[in-house]
Amino acid sequence: MPLISYKKISTFFLPASLAMVLTGCVTSQNKPQSLVETTEPGTPIVSAEQRFAALETYRAQSQQLVSDLGLSSVEHADRQTQWRSWDNPVLPDFDLWDRLLQSFKLDLDVEHPRVTAQLNWYVKHPRYLERVFTRAERYMYHVVTQVEAKNLPGELALLPVVESAFDPFAYSHGRASGMWQFIPSTAKYFGMDNDWWYDGRRDVIDSTEAALSYLDRLNQRFEGDWLHALAAYNSGGGTVSISIRKNRKSGKNTDFWSLKLPDETEAYVPKLIALAKLVKNPEKYGLTLRPISNQPYFAVVNTKAQIDLAQAAKLADISINELYLLNPGFSQWATSPDGPHRLLVPIDNADTFNRNLKTLPASERLGWQRYSVKSGDSLISIAKSFRSTPELIRNANQMRNNSIRAGSKLLIPIPKASASHYALSSGQRLKVKQGYDRSHTGGDKIEYQVKKGDSFWSLSRKHKVGTRELASWNGMAPTDPLMPGKKLIIWSKANQTTKSIAQRSSSDRKVIRRVGYKVRQGDSLARIAGKFNVSVRQIASWNKIDSGKYLQPGQSLTLYVDVTGNR
Repeated sequence: MPLISYKKISTFFLPASLAMVLTGCVTSQNKPQSLVETTEPGTPIVSAEQRFAALETYRAQSQQLVSDLGLSSVEHADRQTQWRSWDNPVLPDFDLWDRLLQSFKLDLDVEHPRVTAQLNWYVKHPRYLERVFTRAERYMYHVVTQVEAKNLPGELALLPVVESAFDPFAYSHGRASGMWQFIPSTAKYFGMDNDWWYDGRRDVIDSTEAALSYLDRLNQRFEGDWLHALAAYNSGGGTVSISIRKNRKSGKNTDFWSLKLPDETEAYVPKLIALAKLVKNPEKYGLTLRPISNQPYFAVVNTKAQIDLAQAAKLADISINELYLLNPGFSQWATSPDGPHRLLVPIDNADTFNRNLKTLPASERLGWQRYSVKSGDSLISIAKSFRSTPELIRNANQMRNNSIRAGSKLLIPIPKASASHYALSSGQRLKVKQGYDRSHTGGDKIEYQVKKGDSFWSLSRKHKVGTRELASWNGMAPTDPLMPGKKLIIWSKANQTTKSIAQRSSSDRKVIRRVGYKVRQGDSLARIAGKFNVSVRQIASWNKIDSGKYLQPGQSLTLYVDVTGNR
């Protein structure tokens, strides 16, 4: 639904006294004299101090307005954005970075070698920052709004950069997942569901709410010391408390910089401080921040029930990858039958999605296929073969339990599109990891069934690969238990030293051809690399593109492919 401007509100909905408050904020008399009033060529650049002065005036006036209107903090944040969007002579053109700076609260004047080291790294890697902040555009407005609503330090909105580089699909070796990197136990404590269909740790709304609530609690636990709270978010409250007690007992200072903490934690807080310094004064470090619009990127649409994601993308007139990137919590080809029954879509597509969703018959929300039960079938095996779950099949057929008879007919909910359309589902992302080509890994792909006594460490030793690599290929963390019977994909290097001379000479006789390739819906660099037996790095180099950016359907790529024969 289109946003209502404050001009209309003041004209049609507010009492005359409140309308005067609004119009009073935008008269030329209230504009600070230090601000430049013209936008003609040659206009001097407005300094940070001048911009802050303007915003201080704006903030005081807007807070009074909010008090008069009785708005909630969330409504306040949203209406602030609307207010800034029209021609307000008090303000120059502010983007989300300017808005974020107004809620900074940490001491950024700290000078410490650990902060300096992180600053130097960021300054030397501007393309990394550009890549991360480009990825952040989908989520940053929501995060900033929630930080403001909870009256937390604005620097916390940058924490996903440190945690995951703003990648909602990030999964660490410590079993942490999502943009805010929740481990399973903490996610469970904050009520985030995690099942076959849905992982709340990756959900943009749920994980942001939980992360900020957790940080707020940690800050209270450590009596308002945000550096202690941040350290505890990374390593656990107990770890920080123990270190504080040890320093106190030894007569040492208990500030963050004096504590003995895990190496990762000792670098974690300086990373955030360094980022905040860069955002506050990028010119000082020779950087230019990519502008981010001070407008909502997405809207939340109530779907009321389960829906196929390919179908939803079609209804919203967006790509399936865009839908997954906004709704990374959904792991499969459809939303969860148990909810949340909502989807985030780009705000410009929300009306289209709502309109089309209302006209969609309930029977067309999911694809269906009739199946005749065969001897030896089980509900679990049927569900697995159709990329579904026993629960969904039971519900669709009004079954009380998993009992089935040979010859009986079942109605099976199935994806409405091919697997390639769901490229960002957990299963397809795992296949990409497992599909690394031999030239990239230097190993032979084997399928291995876990035996009693196996561990990631023992298997990594046997196959001469890293434990983290091995776990990653199978969508797991090295600390996850291995259950007998589980099937693993291993790119084994155990046989590399015993390759025959014939094999080596065969691999030396390569015929390389230049191939033009047009990107298709659902393609990724990893998928294309696996298809043509080249590496992601090679494709990026040949086409002078950033391997961290998403491909667009129709984009042309040049590949150099070995056409010697079967390899």
